[in-house]
Amino acid sequence: MTTKRVLQVVQHLQPGGIETMALDLMERAGADREVHILSLEGQAEDVIAAWPRLAGVTDRLHFLDKRPGLDQRAVFRLVSLLRELSIDIIHTHHVGPLIYGGIAARLLGTRVVHTEHDAWHLSEARRCHIQSLLHNVVKPIFVADANLVARAVKAAIPTIKPIVIHNGVDTKKFIPGDEVSARRRLGLPIDARIIGCAARLESVKNHDLLFRALSLLPKDIHLALAGDGSLFQDLITLAGNLGIATRVHFLGSIDDMVSFHQAQDVFCLASEKEGLPLSPLEAQAVGCPVVLTDVGGCSEAACPDTGYLVPPGSEGQLAHNLAIALDTANHVDPRAFVLTHRNLETTIQAYEALH
Repeated sequence: MTTKRVLQVVQHLQPGGIETMALDLMERAGADREVHILSLEGQAEDVIAAWPRLAGVTDRLHFLDKRPGLDQRAVFRLVSLLRELSIDIIHTHHVGPLIYGGIAARLLGTRVVHTEHDAWHLSEARRCHIQSLLHNVVKPIFVADANLVARAVKAAIPTIKPIVIHNGVDTKKFIPGDEVSARRRLGLPIDARIIGCAARLESVKNHDLLFRALSLLPKDIHLALAGDGSLFQDLITLAGNLGIATRVHFLGSIDDMVSFHQAQDVFCLASEKEGLPLSPLEAQAVGCPVVLTDVGGCSEAACPDTGYLVPPGSEGQLAHNLAIALDTANHVDPRAFVLTHRNLETTIQAYEALH
């Protein structure tokens, strides 16, 4: 059996949707694939210490420790790595990795698969020009992770004809479980109703809106946050100002996302921008309904029978839909939607068919 060697290129390796997808594609690859991941930024020791999941796959992780801005050295170091590993296919995620991975592949004649995980950056003329130029030079197989992303890419750069491969999650890992046990493992209150949110603590994720919505809900409703970021202290202050400090639980970057989703009653993302996020798919796989702002590919991430989509910017509408979702959480199980339409096995099969 001939083994195909694939190198996925990401900007950095930290807990997040793109990085989790890259790891899933590596760990669950077919027997005829040897998949590696290259992080343009960071050093192995620091990154692995911050994300325990990486400890078991260090032999297939590579780091360029790229300097800020354009770093020509990184291209030549990547070319050397491609030769060393005898890579057959480069799979880039987002435009930054496409710059380095695409140029290196062009120099060696290596095939490129590129996945675009959102398209909001194409509203900027400079970024759109860079993406178009890269596409013309590298000529990758272009994948969009949502129909909305594909439409936006085609509208911005008509010469690109994306293939849509929806993100998927591991439904054998993310399964329904005991809520009480999960809450005890995470130190969350047993008797409260809990809204979960897994997202970087950055402005684009709009935790401010979610906090204001929580302040409008009954006091037995709490919020559990998974994720770190630069707004940690600001959000602690905001929770205090809104009078919800005792109802907001900052869990930081946690590795046990299965327990996190099993512990909650409803999952919520109040983001200003998204591609097709993985976290609501994980939540629905364990049987938890979602309330999402209607941005990016969120409409393709929510089960049409149990999910709620809210226009961005209104804490009143967000609070109203969260209250409805909490009251009807046990009526219909959203897991069937993920099993049928957003299963990781289907995603992997679609990518490997391109190789």
